[in-house]
Amino acid sequence: MAQFGEMGPPAKYEANLDSLKRHPLPKWFGDAKLGIFIHWGLYSVPAWAQPSGELGKVDWSKWFYQNPYAEWYLNSIRLKESLAYAHHAKTYGADYDYYRFAETFTKESQRWNPEEWAGLFKDVGARYVVLTTKHHDGFTLWPSKVKNPVKADLPTIGRDLVGELTGAVRKAGMKMGLYYSGGLDWTFEARPVRTMMDVRTTVVQTQQYADYADAHWYELMDRYQPAVLWNDIGYPRAGKIEKIFADFYNRDKEGLINNRFGRDHFDFTTPEYSRYDTIVEKKWESCRGLGFSFGYNQIEGPEHVLASDKLVELFVDIVSKNGNLLLNIGPKPDGSISAIQQDRLKALGGWLKVHGEGLFDSKPWIRAAARETDADVRFTRKGDAVFAYLLKQTTGNELRVPRVMAAEGTKVTKLGEAGTLEWHQAGPDLIVKTQHRGSLAGALKITPAPYQLVRD
Repeated sequence: MAQFGEMGPPAKYEANLDSLKRHPLPKWFGDAKLGIFIHWGLYSVPAWAQPSGELGKVDWSKWFYQNPYAEWYLNSIRLKESLAYAHHAKTYGADYDYYRFAETFTKESQRWNPEEWAGLFKDVGARYVVLTTKHHDGFTLWPSKVKNPVKADLPTIGRDLVGELTGAVRKAGMKMGLYYSGGLDWTFEARPVRTMMDVRTTVVQTQQYADYADAHWYELMDRYQPAVLWNDIGYPRAGKIEKIFADFYNRDKEGLINNRFGRDHFDFTTPEYSRYDTIVEKKWESCRGLGFSFGYNQIEGPEHVLASDKLVELFVDIVSKNGNLLLNIGPKPDGSISAIQQDRLKALGGWLKVHGEGLFDSKPWIRAAARETDADVRFTRKGDAVFAYLLKQTTGNELRVPRVMAAEGTKVTKLGEAGTLEWHQAGPDLIVKTQHRGSLAGALKITPAPYQLVRD
């Protein structure tokens, strides 16, 4: 028998686009559906941002002066006209250096228990985790041996937060991905971001920074063997990124690369605080915070945080369109998670224990949705069954599922309830004798998979 069987040896990826394009999407990522994003760092100490609204719903000319992202605190206080600067000056003093927060963060993070995080994420139903290893402020959550060449006094962390969480996550049976701010590093660039154009023009393009970022990525890959390289806001043009990609794939054929390196090659797209309107063939992942911020914001209240029913609806909608949800938490400096964030995670996890059957390991059906007047349904397919997720409460004792044709002998059940449901066909619509009165979505399982008469 040949060493590799009839398939031959695995492809070797070289540092060129044609070779990288041979990388197939790993099945685990298509099946995973839910990941947990974690923004944790020095910005978790002041934990302050103006809760002005979700990304895309605030006037772009005012966004950076009213930035609701607490992880952008350093940039916000560089803008002297912002409320964040006024808060900083009043609370800490106008001349208080942002990097002094490292003392508090380093001390407080000693109390953190990575196994508690991993247990919570597993219980929610997440299949993978992505941690910010270095955000735009340049502070690393691992004890890097790569010295910052422009800020000799950049604080370092003694405890290996990246390594400890990686170990706990893998022990719990989940995949571990690593976020890295490849384009923005405010230790190399002191100009504040005032406009969207500034985001592009302040991406650091020096050879010195390119070498620094390259070295960081190799250090992260060597030490932690991440399953996902999750870069943010571009990458220096001088960086050897295609070589990094090739070396990454040659180490892990089931690894993934996101679309934020600013290169033509990527495995999945990452819309932020947004989602696609219909089924997208190429795999995608929507990322967002539970509130308006990714980093912990102490002044966010319930009115700024997704309600449990809206969180469930968001997740179902994304999965129906071939997406994953990378749901962010912003821990406090000691690693504790706020009560409101825990409440939302546990609500989602409890619901998924009953209704996750048609979401995890599923694929999109012929269409994602039916939004007629008496129904708001999302569809998924798994094996020989189609699942119809009910996002709207019913008013009567029957539910009309538009343009779904069931074959004779079809079995319809409702997840979480025993027994089969009566149904009949009314022209192109499936009529099921059932009620849905809960505040969270319900789901029908239709076996064998039906078909529809007309495509959207």
